[in-house]
Amino acid sequence: MIRWIVHPKLAICLTFLLIAIPGIISAAEFKVTRVYDGDTVEVGSKGFEVSVCLVGIDAPETSQKKGQPGQPYSQQATQYLASLVLNKIVDIKRFGFDRYSRILGVIYVNGKNVNLAMLKAGLAEVNRGKPPMGLDLEPYWQAETEAKNAGYGMWGLGDKYISPRDWRSMQVK
Repeated sequence: MIRWIVHPKLAICLTFLLIAIPGIISAAEFKVTRVYDGDTVEVGSKGFEVSVCLVGIDAPETSQKKGQPGQPYSQQATQYLASLVLNKIVDIKRFGFDRYSRILGVIYVNGKNVNLAMLKAGLAEVNRGKPPMGLDLEPYWQAETEAKNAGYGMWGLGDKYISPRDWRSMQVK
């Protein structure tokens, strides 16, 4: 596969065209080609690749520095997400872009909401930031509460659990 190096602004424009104009590309043509962490993947279609951030969730942080440990359950979250989506054809319901020019999306595999699956497994929490317009977080909060009450995944850490948002702010200091 040919990888193109494209100026970030041009990449945003190209991504917008692929997503916003009906008929150019359908969501069913996206294949997950890489899993970066527990809430970010790369999808490809017709030789073009773009990153997708799973909207509404926040998974434990992987290490940004070589040799540094990531947040507890970061590797499990990455591996679980990979088991759900890697090399599979997915549908993406898009909610715009984040500050890193990634698509904010809900990913579906055979009709199953992968974002919710990450919450149900206890490998992500509901994103505590402002949700994009049109995203109903009620099922997300319900899935998080059920996983927390059952002690699934990261919720099994009890009082030692640290939110990914708090973890990121501690790493900056």
